[in-house]
Amino acid sequence: MSNLKVVKELKFWVLAIAAALITLHLHLTWRSDNTELLSTSFLFWLAVSSLLWKKRDTLNLESGVFSSFFGASLIILVLIKSLHLSNSVSFLRISPFISLLGLCLLASGLKGLRQYWQELLLLAFLAIAQGWILLIGDISIFTAKFAAFVLWILGFEVSLQGVFIILPKGSIEVYSGCSGIGLILQLLGLAFIILVMVPTNLTKKILLPFVAVVLGFAVNGVRVALMAVLVALSHQQAFEYWHTGDGSLIFSTSAVLIFGLFCHFMVLKTVKLQS
Repeated sequence: MSNLKVVKELKFWVLAIAAALITLHLHLTWRSDNTELLSTSFLFWLAVSSLLWKKRDTLNLESGVFSSFFGASLIILVLIKSLHLSNSVSFLRISPFISLLGLCLLASGLKGLRQYWQELLLLAFLAIAQGWILLIGDISIFTAKFAAFVLWILGFEVSLQGVFIILPKGSIEVYSGCSGIGLILQLLGLAFIILVMVPTNLTKKILLPFVAVVLGFAVNGVRVALMAVLVALSHQQAFEYWHTGDGSLIFSTSAVLIFGLFCHFMVLKTVKLQS
């Protein structure tokens, strides 16, 4: 069998395994009912697939016995864990990185990992779980302060006690899950994808993550302020809609669209003009 035929067969099997792993991960994420993670995972897999497709003809596909065994073991580990998954968000975030690392070792060995540094870096970012950031610090108090400030600007009689936003006819408590970390991570992920895939200067490398954090925090703060008003008005059904229903998706989708437009005009359009 010629070397060319072996390489073609290896490419086919690696592609088939990759497609199966991506499908499995997206399916499990969809079953977890974590919409933010599902949309973020889809974007990251799309970016990784695009990067790999561009360099498909220049990849060195040579792997040793140890590297192939280790890579296959990582993939098997992901598959076994997936069979016994019980809504583990941490696993859903880290499994894409483990899967890609296993595929890279299987296809190119330890020496060939440098070819995939961009893709591995992207999925390493995805592995940053929301809970890990909460261990560093909870921003709920800042979210509560911002939401109270928004209500005060709009003319509401509002007071603040810790993470409790108090209006004359009702109050809400801002939990860590409503602090905006999820939305901030989602926008940071989008910024990270652009920074990896598009050549940018130092100013934009600093500006994009900064805007992602500020926008995610502000949009979520407005959402919290709205929920406080709904509680004060005793609109429980409307509160549930904006809290856990489709209304929460409207805010996150709006934030992604606004940030996408910002990236288009500030980064992507600039790159096109320069080229």
